[in-house]
Amino acid sequence: MNHILVVDDEAEIRNSLEEILREEGYSVAGAATAAEATALLEDAPFDVVLLDIWLPDRDGLEVLAEVRRMAVKTRPEVVIISGHGTIEAAVKATKLGAYDFLEKPLSLERTLIALKNAVEARRLRAENEEFKRQFSASSVLTGESVPVKALRQQIRLMAPTNGRVLIYGESGTGKELIARAIHAESLRRDRVFVELNCAAIPEAHIEAELFGYRHGAQPGGAAEQRGTLERADGGTLLLDEVGDMSLKTQAKMLSALDDQMFTPVGGAQPLRVDVRLIATTNKNLEEEIAKGNFREDLFYRLNVVPFFMPPLRERKQDIPLLAREFLAEFGRQYGRPRMEIGEEALEALTRYHWPGNVRELKNVIERVLILNPRALRIERKHLPPLTQKTGARATAEFSSLQQAREAYERDYILKKIEEARNNISHAAELLGLERSHLYRKMKALGISVRE
Repeated sequence: MNHILVVDDEAEIRNSLEEILREEGYSVAGAATAAEATALLEDAPFDVVLLDIWLPDRDGLEVLAEVRRMAVKTRPEVVIISGHGTIEAAVKATKLGAYDFLEKPLSLERTLIALKNAVEARRLRAENEEFKRQFSASSVLTGESVPVKALRQQIRLMAPTNGRVLIYGESGTGKELIARAIHAESLRRDRVFVELNCAAIPEAHIEAELFGYRHGAQPGGAAEQRGTLERADGGTLLLDEVGDMSLKTQAKMLSALDDQMFTPVGGAQPLRVDVRLIATTNKNLEEEIAKGNFREDLFYRLNVVPFFMPPLRERKQDIPLLAREFLAEFGRQYGRPRMEIGEEALEALTRYHWPGNVRELKNVIERVLILNPRALRIERKHLPPLTQKTGARATAEFSSLQQAREAYERDYILKKIEEARNNISHAAELLGLERSHLYRKMKALGISVRE
Protein backbone atom coordinates (compact mmCIF):
# COMPACT_ATOMS: atom_id res chain seq x y z
CA MET A 1 0.00 0.00 0.00
CA ASN A 2 1.33 3.45 -0.90
CA HIS A 3 1.37 6.24 1.69
CA ILE A 4 0.24 9.77 0.80
CA LEU A 5 0.54 12.96 2.87
CA VAL A 6 -1.95 15.73 2.04
CA VAL A 7 -0.80 19.17 3.21
CA ASP A 8 -3.46 21.92 2.84
CA ASP A 9 -4.80 24.45 5.32
CA GLU A 10 -8.30 24.30 3.79
CA ALA A 11 -9.97 21.58 5.88
CA GLU A 12 -12.71 20.91 3.31
CA ILE A 13 -10.23 20.24 0.49
CA ARG A 14 -7.91 18.24 2.75
CA ASN A 15 -10.66 16.02 4.16
CA SER A 16 -12.17 15.48 0.71
CA LEU A 17 -8.81 14.43 -0.74
CA GLU A 18 -8.13 12.08 2.18
CA GLU A 19 -11.52 10.37 1.77
CA ILE A 20 -11.17 9.97 -2.01
CA LEU A 21 -7.59 8.65 -1.81
CA ARG A 22 -8.52 6.11 0.86
CA GLU A 23 -11.29 4.84 -1.42
CA GLU A 24 -8.62 4.48 -4.14
CA GLY A 25 -6.61 2.21 -1.86
CA TYR A 26 -4.00 4.64 -0.53
CA SER A 27 -2.96 5.07 3.10
CA VAL A 28 -3.46 8.79 3.80
CA ALA A 29 -2.43 11.29 6.46
CA GLY A 30 -3.26 14.99 6.54
CA ALA A 31 -1.59 18.18 7.79
CA ALA A 32 -2.87 21.75 7.93
CA THR A 33 0.49 23.47 8.44
CA ALA A 34 4.10 23.14 7.38
CA ALA A 35 5.07 22.30 10.98
CA GLU A 36 2.58 19.42 11.11
CA ALA A 37 3.81 18.15 7.73
CA THR A 38 7.46 18.28 8.81
CA ALA A 39 6.67 16.35 12.01
CA LEU A 40 4.81 13.63 10.06
CA LEU A 41 7.64 13.31 7.52
CA GLU A 42 10.13 12.83 10.34
CA ASP A 43 8.01 10.13 11.99
CA ALA A 44 7.05 7.93 9.03
CA PRO A 45 7.94 7.34 5.37
CA PHE A 46 5.60 8.61 2.63
CA ASP A 47 5.61 7.87 -1.08
CA VAL A 48 4.03 11.15 -2.25
CA VAL A 49 3.25 14.51 -0.66
CA LEU A 50 0.38 16.59 -2.06
CA LEU A 51 1.62 20.03 -0.96
CA ASP A 52 -0.22 23.35 -1.09
CA ILE A 53 1.99 26.37 -1.80
CA TRP A 54 0.08 28.71 0.52
CA LEU A 55 0.33 27.53 4.13
CA PRO A 56 -0.38 29.65 7.25
CA ASP A 57 3.07 29.26 8.84
CA ARG A 58 5.46 28.86 5.87
CA ASP A 59 5.75 28.94 2.11
CA GLY A 60 5.07 25.47 0.68
CA LEU A 61 8.07 25.81 -1.64
CA GLU A 62 10.31 26.03 1.43
CA VAL A 63 8.85 22.72 2.60
CA LEU A 64 9.49 21.30 -0.88
CA ALA A 65 13.15 22.35 -0.65
CA GLU A 66 13.44 20.59 2.71
CA VAL A 67 11.88 17.41 1.34
CA ARG A 68 14.36 17.38 -1.56
CA ARG A 69 17.20 17.42 0.97
CA MET A 70 15.97 14.20 2.61
CA ALA A 71 17.90 10.96 2.10
CA VAL A 72 17.11 9.32 -1.24
CA LYS A 73 15.86 6.15 0.46
CA THR A 74 13.14 7.98 2.44
CA ARG A 75 12.46 11.00 0.20
CA PRO A 76 8.90 11.17 -1.20
CA GLU A 77 7.89 12.66 -4.52
CA VAL A 78 6.10 16.02 -4.17
CA VAL A 79 3.08 17.15 -6.19
CA ILE A 80 2.42 20.89 -5.68
CA ILE A 81 -1.21 22.10 -5.52
CA SER A 82 -2.16 25.77 -5.62
CA GLY A 83 -5.22 27.96 -5.95
CA HIS A 84 -3.06 30.79 -7.26
CA GLY A 85 -1.21 28.90 -9.96
CA THR A 86 1.12 30.90 -12.17
CA ILE A 87 3.67 29.89 -14.74
CA GLU A 88 6.36 31.44 -12.53
CA ALA A 89 5.29 29.34 -9.52
CA ALA A 90 5.11 26.16 -11.60
CA VAL A 91 8.60 26.75 -13.03
CA LYS A 92 10.04 27.47 -9.59
CA ALA A 93 8.44 24.34 -8.11
CA THR A 94 9.79 22.22 -10.96
CA LYS A 95 13.30 23.63 -10.50
CA LEU A 96 13.10 22.78 -6.80
CA GLY A 97 12.29 19.18 -7.71
CA ALA A 98 8.48 18.94 -7.64
CA TYR A 99 7.20 15.98 -9.63
CA ASP A 100 4.07 17.80 -10.84
CA PHE A 101 2.07 21.00 -10.38
CA LEU A 102 -1.75 20.98 -10.07
CA GLU A 103 -4.07 24.01 -10.03
CA LYS A 104 -7.18 24.36 -7.89
CA PRO A 105 -9.97 23.55 -8.27
CA LEU A 106 -8.44 20.08 -8.57
CA SER A 107 -9.57 17.73 -11.29
CA LEU A 108 -10.08 14.32 -9.65
CA GLU A 109 -8.95 12.45 -12.74
CA ARG A 110 -5.86 14.64 -13.19
CA THR A 111 -4.98 14.33 -9.48
CA LEU A 112 -5.24 10.52 -9.48
CA ILE A 113 -3.11 10.23 -12.62
CA ALA A 114 -0.45 12.54 -11.14
CA LEU A 115 -0.41 10.51 -7.92
CA LYS A 116 -0.14 7.18 -9.73
CA ASN A 117 2.76 8.45 -11.85
CA ALA A 118 4.51 9.96 -8.83
CA VAL A 119 4.23 6.69 -6.88
CA GLU A 120 5.71 4.78 -9.81
CA ALA A 121 8.50 7.35 -10.22
CA ARG A 122 9.45 7.00 -6.56
CA ARG A 123 9.43 3.20 -6.79
CA LEU A 124 11.71 3.24 -9.82
CA ARG A 125 14.03 5.78 -8.18
CA ALA A 126 14.28 3.69 -5.00
CA GLU A 127 14.94 0.51 -7.00
CA ASN A 128 17.59 2.24 -9.07
CA GLU A 129 19.38 3.59 -6.01
CA GLU A 130 19.26 0.17 -4.35
CA PHE A 131 20.56 -1.44 -7.51
CA LYS A 132 23.48 0.99 -7.76
CA ARG A 133 24.30 0.53 -4.08
CA GLN A 134 24.27 -3.24 -4.25
CA PHE A 135 26.11 -3.72 -7.50
CA SER A 136 28.74 -1.00 -7.45
CA ALA A 137 31.36 -3.65 -6.76
CA SER A 138 29.63 -6.61 -5.19
CA SER A 139 28.81 -8.44 -8.42
CA VAL A 140 32.46 -8.98 -9.37
CA LEU A 141 33.93 -12.46 -8.97
CA THR A 142 37.57 -11.94 -8.09
CA GLY A 143 40.00 -14.60 -9.24
CA GLU A 144 41.92 -16.09 -12.15
CA SER A 145 41.79 -19.74 -11.08
CA VAL A 146 40.27 -22.32 -13.39
CA PRO A 147 37.12 -22.78 -11.21
CA VAL A 148 36.41 -19.02 -11.16
CA LYS A 149 36.97 -18.68 -14.93
CA ALA A 150 34.57 -21.58 -15.46
CA LEU A 151 32.01 -19.89 -13.21
CA ARG A 152 32.22 -16.66 -15.20
CA GLN A 153 31.59 -18.56 -18.42
CA GLN A 154 28.62 -20.38 -16.87
CA ILE A 155 27.22 -17.07 -15.63
CA ARG A 156 27.48 -15.51 -19.11
CA LEU A 157 25.48 -18.43 -20.54
CA MET A 158 22.81 -18.53 -17.83
CA ALA A 159 22.33 -14.89 -16.87
CA PRO A 160 20.19 -13.76 -19.87
CA THR A 161 17.62 -16.51 -19.19
CA ASN A 162 14.95 -16.71 -16.51
CA GLY A 163 16.03 -20.18 -15.38
CA ARG A 164 16.09 -20.81 -11.64
CA VAL A 165 19.53 -21.35 -10.15
CA LEU A 166 20.67 -23.31 -7.10
CA ILE A 167 24.17 -22.44 -5.88
CA TYR A 168 26.04 -24.95 -3.74
CA GLY A 169 29.08 -24.26 -1.59
CA GLU A 170 30.47 -24.20 1.92
CA SER A 171 29.75 -21.31 4.27
CA GLY A 172 31.86 -18.26 3.56
CA THR A 173 32.74 -19.09 -0.05
CA GLY A 174 30.78 -16.15 -1.48
CA LYS A 175 27.82 -17.94 -3.05
CA GLU A 176 25.85 -14.68 -3.03
CA LEU A 177 28.45 -13.18 -5.39
CA ILE A 178 27.39 -15.66 -8.07
CA ALA A 179 23.76 -14.62 -7.54
CA ARG A 180 24.61 -10.94 -7.84
CA ALA A 181 26.74 -11.56 -10.93
CA ILE A 182 23.86 -13.46 -12.57
CA HIS A 183 21.48 -10.59 -11.84
CA ALA A 184 23.98 -7.97 -13.04
CA GLU A 185 24.25 -9.70 -16.44
CA SER A 186 20.56 -10.61 -16.75
CA LEU A 187 17.71 -8.89 -18.57
CA ARG A 188 16.51 -7.77 -15.12
CA ARG A 189 19.71 -5.88 -14.36
CA ASP A 190 17.85 -2.55 -14.11
CA ARG A 191 15.34 -3.94 -11.61
CA VAL A 192 15.66 -4.69 -7.92
CA PHE A 193 17.72 -7.50 -6.37
CA VAL A 194 16.26 -8.68 -3.04
CA GLU A 195 18.01 -11.04 -0.64
CA LEU A 196 16.48 -13.10 2.17
CA ASN A 197 18.76 -15.09 4.48
CA CYS A 198 16.66 -18.08 5.51
CA ALA A 199 19.16 -19.06 8.23
CA ALA A 200 19.16 -15.65 9.90
CA ILE A 201 15.39 -15.28 10.43
CA PRO A 202 13.56 -17.18 13.20
CA GLU A 203 11.20 -19.85 11.88
CA ALA A 204 8.19 -18.04 13.35
CA HIS A 205 8.92 -14.94 11.23
CA ILE A 206 10.27 -16.25 7.94
CA GLU A 207 6.83 -16.74 6.36
CA ALA A 208 5.88 -13.11 7.07
CA GLU A 209 9.28 -11.92 5.78
CA LEU A 210 8.87 -13.91 2.58
CA PHE A 211 5.19 -13.31 1.80
CA GLY A 212 4.46 -10.16 3.80
CA TYR A 213 1.41 -9.59 5.96
CA ARG A 214 -1.78 -7.54 5.95
CA HIS A 215 -4.17 -5.94 8.42
CA GLY A 216 -2.04 -6.26 11.54
CA ALA A 217 -1.45 -10.00 11.17
CA GLN A 218 1.81 -9.58 13.10
CA PRO A 219 1.11 -8.54 16.74
CA GLY A 220 3.01 -5.41 17.69
CA GLY A 221 4.07 -4.78 14.09
CA ALA A 222 2.95 -2.38 11.40
CA ALA A 223 -0.53 -2.63 9.88
CA GLU A 224 1.00 -4.31 6.86
CA GLN A 225 4.35 -5.13 5.32
CA ARG A 226 5.45 -6.06 1.82
CA GLY A 227 7.28 -9.37 1.77
CA THR A 228 10.47 -10.09 -0.13
CA LEU A 229 8.55 -11.77 -2.96
CA GLU A 230 6.45 -8.66 -3.50
CA ARG A 231 9.44 -6.33 -3.24
CA ALA A 232 11.33 -8.45 -5.78
CA ASP A 233 8.55 -8.19 -8.37
CA GLY A 234 10.12 -7.70 -11.80
CA GLY A 235 13.60 -8.43 -10.45
CA THR A 236 15.56 -11.19 -8.76
CA LEU A 237 15.04 -12.83 -5.36
CA LEU A 238 17.94 -14.58 -3.63
CA LEU A 239 16.96 -17.16 -1.00
CA ASP A 240 20.24 -17.52 0.90
CA GLU A 241 20.72 -20.87 2.70
CA VAL A 242 17.39 -22.21 1.52
CA GLY A 243 18.13 -25.53 3.26
CA ASP A 244 17.29 -23.87 6.59
CA MET A 245 13.72 -23.07 5.51
CA SER A 246 11.01 -24.87 7.50
CA LEU A 247 8.88 -27.55 5.80
CA LYS A 248 5.75 -25.42 6.28
CA THR A 249 7.33 -22.46 4.48
CA GLN A 250 8.76 -24.79 1.81
CA ALA A 251 5.21 -25.96 1.00
CA LYS A 252 3.95 -22.39 0.57
CA MET A 253 7.05 -21.47 -1.43
CA LEU A 254 6.41 -24.41 -3.75
CA SER A 255 2.91 -23.16 -4.46
CA ALA A 256 4.20 -19.64 -5.14
CA LEU A 257 6.83 -20.96 -7.57
CA ASP A 258 4.32 -22.96 -9.58
CA ASP A 259 2.08 -20.04 -10.59
CA GLN A 260 4.02 -16.97 -9.37
CA MET A 261 1.12 -16.16 -7.03
CA PHE A 262 0.87 -16.05 -3.24
CA THR A 263 -1.33 -14.65 -0.50
CA PRO A 264 0.25 -12.49 2.25
CA VAL A 265 -0.20 -13.63 5.84
CA GLY A 266 -3.59 -12.33 6.96
CA GLY A 267 -4.44 -11.24 3.41
CA ALA A 268 -7.54 -12.10 1.43
CA GLN A 269 -6.41 -11.44 -2.14
CA PRO A 270 -3.59 -13.35 -3.86
CA LEU A 271 -0.81 -11.34 -5.49
CA ARG A 272 0.85 -12.16 -8.80
CA VAL A 273 4.56 -11.44 -9.21
CA ASP A 274 7.24 -11.86 -11.85
CA VAL A 275 10.37 -12.94 -9.98
CA ARG A 276 13.52 -14.78 -10.99
CA LEU A 277 14.53 -17.04 -8.11
CA ILE A 278 18.09 -17.90 -7.12
CA ALA A 279 18.81 -20.03 -4.06
CA THR A 280 21.99 -20.97 -2.21
CA THR A 281 22.78 -23.75 0.24
CA ASN A 282 25.73 -25.07 2.20
CA LYS A 283 23.93 -28.37 2.74
CA ASN A 284 23.63 -31.50 0.66
CA LEU A 285 19.93 -31.13 -0.13
CA GLU A 286 19.62 -34.70 -1.40
CA GLU A 287 20.74 -35.91 2.03
CA GLU A 288 18.30 -33.47 3.64
CA ILE A 289 15.52 -34.93 1.47
CA ALA A 290 16.42 -38.42 2.68
CA LYS A 291 16.25 -37.19 6.29
CA GLY A 292 12.84 -35.62 5.66
CA ASN A 293 14.12 -32.07 6.19
CA PHE A 294 13.63 -30.79 2.63
CA ARG A 295 10.87 -31.31 0.07
CA GLU A 296 11.92 -33.26 -2.99
CA ASP A 297 9.46 -31.42 -5.25
CA LEU A 298 10.82 -28.04 -4.15
CA PHE A 299 14.38 -29.25 -4.75
CA TYR A 300 13.58 -30.07 -8.38
CA ARG A 301 11.88 -26.67 -8.84
CA LEU A 302 15.00 -24.88 -7.56
CA ASN A 303 17.70 -27.08 -9.06
CA VAL A 304 17.08 -26.12 -12.70
CA VAL A 305 20.66 -24.93 -13.20
CA PRO A 306 23.14 -25.89 -10.46
CA PHE A 307 26.24 -23.81 -9.73
CA PHE A 308 29.07 -24.77 -7.38
CA MET A 309 31.23 -22.23 -5.56
CA PRO A 310 34.50 -24.01 -4.70
CA PRO A 311 36.08 -23.60 -1.25
CA LEU A 312 39.06 -21.27 -1.03
CA ARG A 313 41.49 -24.16 -0.51
CA GLU A 314 40.60 -25.34 -4.05
CA ARG A 315 41.34 -21.95 -5.62
CA LYS A 316 44.53 -20.93 -3.82
CA GLN A 317 45.72 -19.07 -6.91
CA ASP A 318 43.10 -16.43 -6.07
CA ILE A 319 44.21 -15.83 -2.47
CA PRO A 320 46.79 -13.08 -3.27
CA LEU A 321 44.24 -11.27 -5.47
CA LEU A 322 41.56 -11.46 -2.79
CA ALA A 323 43.95 -10.41 -0.02
CA ARG A 324 45.04 -7.32 -1.95
CA GLU A 325 41.43 -6.48 -2.80
CA PHE A 326 40.32 -6.70 0.84
CA LEU A 327 43.34 -4.69 1.98
CA ALA A 328 42.47 -1.89 -0.46
CA GLU A 329 38.80 -2.04 0.56
CA PHE A 330 39.50 -1.77 4.29
CA GLY A 331 42.20 0.82 3.68
CA ARG A 332 39.59 3.08 2.06
CA GLN A 333 37.08 2.27 4.79
CA TYR A 334 39.45 3.16 7.64
CA GLY A 335 41.17 6.04 5.85
CA ARG A 336 44.54 4.32 5.73
CA PRO A 337 47.28 4.98 3.16
CA ARG A 338 47.85 2.46 0.41
CA MET A 339 49.29 -0.75 1.89
CA GLU A 340 51.09 -3.75 0.40
CA ILE A 341 51.49 -7.38 1.41
CA GLY A 342 54.93 -8.96 1.59
CA GLU A 343 55.73 -12.15 -0.32
CA GLU A 344 56.25 -14.23 2.85
CA ALA A 345 52.88 -13.09 4.16
CA LEU A 346 51.22 -14.01 0.86
CA GLU A 347 52.95 -17.39 0.93
CA ALA A 348 51.63 -18.05 4.45
CA LEU A 349 48.13 -17.00 3.44
CA THR A 350 48.27 -19.27 0.39
CA ARG A 351 49.44 -22.31 2.39
CA TYR A 352 46.72 -21.97 5.02
CA HIS A 353 43.69 -24.23 4.53
CA TRP A 354 40.99 -21.56 5.20
CA PRO A 355 38.16 -23.57 6.79
CA GLY A 356 36.14 -20.34 6.94
CA ASN A 357 36.82 -19.69 3.25
CA VAL A 358 36.73 -16.18 1.75
CA ARG A 359 34.86 -14.77 4.74
CA GLU A 360 37.68 -15.89 7.05
CA LEU A 361 40.32 -14.38 4.75
CA LYS A 362 38.43 -11.08 4.70
CA ASN A 363 38.17 -11.06 8.50
CA VAL A 364 41.90 -11.80 8.86
CA ILE A 365 42.85 -8.91 6.56
CA GLU A 366 40.58 -6.50 8.44
CA ARG A 367 41.98 -7.66 11.78
CA VAL A 368 45.59 -7.25 10.61
CA LEU A 369 44.88 -3.74 9.32
CA ILE A 370 43.17 -2.68 12.57
CA LEU A 371 45.83 -4.13 14.87
CA ASN A 372 48.75 -2.62 12.92
CA PRO A 373 47.74 1.02 12.40
CA ARG A 374 51.28 2.21 11.57
CA ALA A 375 52.27 -0.54 9.17
CA LEU A 376 52.53 0.32 5.48
CA ARG A 377 53.34 -3.25 4.49
CA ILE A 378 51.80 -6.42 5.88
CA GLU A 379 54.49 -8.95 6.76
CA ARG A 380 54.23 -12.51 7.97
CA LYS A 381 54.78 -11.41 11.58
CA HIS A 382 51.55 -9.38 11.40
CA LEU A 383 49.40 -12.42 10.58
CA PRO A 384 47.47 -14.34 13.26
CA PRO A 385 49.29 -17.54 14.37
CA LEU A 386 46.51 -19.72 12.95
CA THR A 387 47.19 -18.61 9.39
CA GLN A 388 50.91 -19.34 9.66
CA LYS A 389 50.40 -23.10 10.07
CA THR A 390 51.18 -25.23 7.06
CA GLY A 391 49.22 -28.16 5.70
CA ALA A 392 51.63 -30.72 7.22
CA ARG A 393 49.24 -31.50 10.04
CA ALA A 394 46.57 -32.60 7.61
CA THR A 395 48.82 -34.97 5.70
CA ALA A 396 50.50 -36.37 8.82
CA GLU A 397 47.56 -36.90 11.16
CA PHE A 398 44.51 -37.71 9.06
CA SER A 399 43.63 -40.70 6.95
CA SER A 400 40.96 -38.93 4.88
CA LEU A 401 39.98 -35.49 3.65
CA GLN A 402 36.76 -35.73 5.66
CA GLN A 403 38.71 -36.25 8.90
CA ALA A 404 40.99 -33.32 8.12
CA ARG A 405 38.07 -31.06 7.23
CA GLU A 406 36.20 -31.91 10.45
CA ALA A 407 39.34 -31.34 12.54
CA TYR A 408 39.99 -27.96 11.00
CA GLU A 409 36.31 -27.01 11.29
CA ARG A 410 36.39 -28.01 14.97
CA ASP A 411 39.54 -25.92 15.57
CA TYR A 412 38.03 -22.94 13.79
CA ILE A 413 34.77 -23.07 15.76
CA LEU A 414 36.69 -23.39 19.04
CA LYS A 415 38.82 -20.41 18.02
CA LYS A 416 35.73 -18.28 17.37
CA ILE A 417 34.12 -19.37 20.65
CA GLU A 418 37.33 -18.33 22.40
CA GLU A 419 37.28 -14.96 20.60
CA ALA A 420 33.67 -14.53 21.72
CA ARG A 421 34.67 -15.28 25.36
CA ASN A 422 32.41 -18.39 25.35
CA ASN A 423 29.36 -16.35 24.33
CA ILE A 424 27.70 -18.75 21.89
CA SER A 425 25.42 -16.09 20.38
CA HIS A 426 28.41 -13.84 19.64
CA ALA A 427 30.40 -16.80 18.31
CA ALA A 428 27.53 -17.62 15.95
CA GLU A 429 27.63 -14.04 14.65
CA LEU A 430 31.40 -14.28 14.07
CA LEU A 431 30.87 -17.54 12.16
CA GLY A 432 27.95 -16.19 10.14
CA LEU A 433 25.62 -18.87 11.53
CA GLU A 434 22.34 -18.99 13.41
CA ARG A 435 22.87 -19.93 17.07
CA SER A 436 20.78 -23.11 16.61
CA HIS A 437 22.90 -24.03 13.58
CA LEU A 438 26.08 -23.52 15.61
CA TYR A 439 24.78 -25.75 18.40
CA ARG A 440 24.06 -28.49 15.84
CA LYS A 441 27.58 -28.08 14.42
CA MET A 442 29.10 -28.30 17.90
CA LYS A 443 27.14 -31.44 18.67
CA ALA A 444 28.16 -33.06 15.35
CA LEU A 445 31.84 -32.22 15.99
CA GLY A 446 31.78 -33.31 19.61
CA ILE A 447 32.29 -29.83 21.08
CA SER A 448 30.71 -29.35 24.50
CA VAL A 449 29.58 -25.94 25.71
CA ARG A 450 32.03 -26.14 28.63
CA GLU A 451 34.91 -26.90 26.26
